[in-house]
Amino acid sequence: MNNLGMHPAILRARTPALRRRPVRWLLSLHVALERRFWQWRVPADQALKRAFDVAFSGLVLLALAPLFGLIALLIKLEDRGPVLFRQVRVGRHGREFLMYKFRSMRPDAEQRLRELLARNEHKAGVTFKLKDDPRITRVGRWLRKFSFDELPQFYNVFIGDMSVVGPRPPVPREVQLYALADRRRLAVQPGITCLWQISGRAQIDFQGQVELDVRYIESRGFWNDLRIIGKTVPAVLSGTGAY
Repeated sequence: MNNLGMHPAILRARTPALRRRPVRWLLSLHVALERRFWQWRVPADQALKRAFDVAFSGLVLLALAPLFGLIALLIKLEDRGPVLFRQVRVGRHGREFLMYKFRSMRPDAEQRLRELLARNEHKAGVTFKLKDDPRITRVGRWLRKFSFDELPQFYNVFIGDMSVVGPRPPVPREVQLYALADRRRLAVQPGITCLWQISGRAQIDFQGQVELDVRYIESRGFWNDLRIIGKTVPAVLSGTGAY
């Protein structure tokens, strides 16, 4: 017996358990702190992203107002059709909203789509891309080359339908063809630009787009968004993969 009143063999058996208690306590504390950190960080990141979206989109709308006017004039002069193209898109968690673009196609483009589906260059058939699409106007080809047709979407960002950075919002027809794994794209707010926009644009097929969008969702953060925005400018000016 020892001075603790325990047999040495019993004491040796209990010592490892006694030593493990502080370790378990520290581990529990670490897990609790990590949980608290993420409970704080996620809303903070979302608030920072939204604040940036409002400020950035507001500045773009003001700074590019003269360019907006010029584009509107060119579109109107070509065929007297409407300047803006409005289309229902699917956003975060499947919420539908009305997205705005400068019209780059003939006014009857939506009606003629059925005739062209068999010529789709995206083999998966979910998204539609046709390099020599006969529906695109002369002004529209110029707008698409430099993504100027997307500029009105900064209004969608300003009112909260979209973000500057995020997966491109699909049309309902595409979402109906999604596999369960493809719906991961709808987990976050859609955006004007994302990873596949700076990695080849229309040249990337649907599955490649999904993979890049999921990669963005898993690694998203404010600084990553700034990096993507920085790479978008040279990608747009080069016109690579745009049609």
